[in-house]
Amino acid sequence: MTHSRIRILIFLFLIIIKVSSAAYILIPMDDTQKNHLKSYGIAYYAINQNIKVDWLLNYRGGSFLIEKTTVLENECIIRGVSYTLVANIQAKKILEEISSPSVNMDVIRLEKNPKIAIYSPKTNQPWDDAVTMALSYAEIPYDVIYDEEILNNLLPMYDWLHLHHEDFTGQYGKFYASFQNATWYKEGKKNAEQLANSLGYSKVSDAKLAVAKKIKEYIIGGGFLFAMCSATDSYDISLAAENIDICAHMFDGDAMESNIDDKLDFSNTLAFKNFTLEKNPNRYEFSSIDATQKRKISPNMDFFTLFDFSAKWDPIPTMLCQNHTKVIAGFMGQTTSFRKEFIKSNVLIMGETKSLNEAKYIHGKLGNGTWTFYGGHDPEDYQHRVGDPKTDLSLHPNSPGYRLILNNILFPAAKKKKLKT
Repeated sequence: MTHSRIRILIFLFLIIIKVSSAAYILIPMDDTQKNHLKSYGIAYYAINQNIKVDWLLNYRGGSFLIEKTTVLENECIIRGVSYTLVANIQAKKILEEISSPSVNMDVIRLEKNPKIAIYSPKTNQPWDDAVTMALSYAEIPYDVIYDEEILNNLLPMYDWLHLHHEDFTGQYGKFYASFQNATWYKEGKKNAEQLANSLGYSKVSDAKLAVAKKIKEYIIGGGFLFAMCSATDSYDISLAAENIDICAHMFDGDAMESNIDDKLDFSNTLAFKNFTLEKNPNRYEFSSIDATQKRKISPNMDFFTLFDFSAKWDPIPTMLCQNHTKVIAGFMGQTTSFRKEFIKSNVLIMGETKSLNEAKYIHGKLGNGTWTFYGGHDPEDYQHRVGDPKTDLSLHPNSPGYRLILNNILFPAAKKKKLKT
């Protein structure tokens, strides 16, 4: 046997020994990852199989270190997720590096898969939901619930609730001027009124307020709320406007009250203060909170920046901001971003467009739970319009904007005793 053949055999033998001794799968979340979005689905799958999963905060973009099983490795291959096999000694070195007080990294154990609920009407909507698309693409299961389930006290069954493009004010999304004659608008209004009446409310705005208050109780009790687009500001407006008629006659059959801005109670809201309401029913805007109409920036210059947080001392915002980039392309929505002057002082801003004095991504704690608001409609469709085709996430497997959504989905799985606030 030649020396070259011997060397080849030894090399192959060493590779076999290394692979067979591998104890962990490392899923990198930096620029080497082929499919960031499906990686979250792998982590969720592993937790569901009672496999040990560690989230390595700030290590290679927020990588996952997972106990190796043949089934899990096959799932990575099937789903197109990049991974490397890691032996015990290598894993120990990684964890030692992360534990050093000189580096801004930490390890969070993910222990329990959160049960996920998407708040959405049972009828088809003329727009798509970014979170539903992200969950479906990442192969993470969820249930769809709506007003009936929430008012029947089923919300505590879930660990995580998402609200997207919902109008909690009873003004049907302020679509009246553009879509009052559209079939989907008329049917949506009719269905909302019938549902409110069946639940014992004479007005849609009253039913939505009752739902908003139930959601607030859910957060206080330990729930996790995530909202995007108009579900963010319209939710807080509904809470601030309790016992005030802020709807014009075409929405609820009678006139709005006078001096409604003076009657708002900002102590009821989660995120926003001192805002004024948009009284014109023909204007596609709810209040002064949203920056959409006032922002002046070209699409190719529209970016927001994620803040850096201390992984060891501020693990919650650190988890929510894990990404392979800190600068993320902006995207619009009915509520695109939040004007900073209307954000409460105890709210944590996690992403901003500093040049415009806007916040894009904010977070807060309420009772035993937390909430996160994310401005905009679809992170991979800059100006998604009513009726536009659905975004194909297979074309955007490394979307940093969608990664923020999936960070929020895994966040409730984190070991509670590690979470300091």
